[in-house]
Amino acid sequence: MRRLVLLILLPLLLWAGQVQAADIPLLSMTSPQGTQDYNIKLQILVMMTALSLLPTMLLMMTSFTRIIIVLAILRQAIGLQSSPPNRVLIGIGLALTMLIMRPVWSDIYEHAFKPYDNNQLTFTQALDVAEKPLHRFMLRQTREKDLEQIMQIADEPREQKAENISFSVLLPAYVLSELNTAFQIGFMIYIPFLMIDLVIASVLMAMGMMMLSPLIISLPFKLMIFVLADGWALTVGSLAASFHGG
Repeated sequence: MRRLVLLILLPLLLWAGQVQAADIPLLSMTSPQGTQDYNIKLQILVMMTALSLLPTMLLMMTSFTRIIIVLAILRQAIGLQSSPPNRVLIGIGLALTMLIMRPVWSDIYEHAFKPYDNNQLTFTQALDVAEKPLHRFMLRQTREKDLEQIMQIADEPREQKAENISFSVLLPAYVLSELNTAFQIGFMIYIPFLMIDLVIASVLMAMGMMMLSPLIISLPFKLMIFVLADGWALTVGSLAASFHGG
């Protein structure tokens, strides 16, 4: 349970930890009698804003983006519009994300959260330790070309070491790389199903059945071939291998 809570709160901590506004009052009020002051700190606004961005940050800093895009392309390649439903795909994506990211979360839990929970590290120290394994994972999956492009946009020096690249630069480069990799995997998945559609369309044309939609005939064949080839296991295995080999 603690690892799950850490998984949910880590992106929030990484973002909020960069805001040095602990003692800056956002709004100050005094009671009509002048006997009591009410201060609203700026970090409250920061925390509320971070909570609204938490789901997006969580998905962008993990393997979820690549997985859900590949699964969506697979469903479209088969020709199924709403099966499996979106909620099922999201559930599969989250389950695979937890599995693939488990070494990262274990490292953060053992070397950052547990020492902080035992009062061996301060919050800032624990945050610095927790940032390193996630930073390494994202950097390992990021293409050098995408990273250089984002650094050029951010006007960052390219001579700096990889471990010194800030999250504000690494995050968009990581997302771009994930999109590119997901589309490459999706293209490789799409080709066999496209070939089946072409064969079915050619057979129907040769038989003079031009008014019959090829999708009606090809869908059962695609489902049968996908099941016989153990397509789900191959897809999941390929996705996991794409991260481990990064």
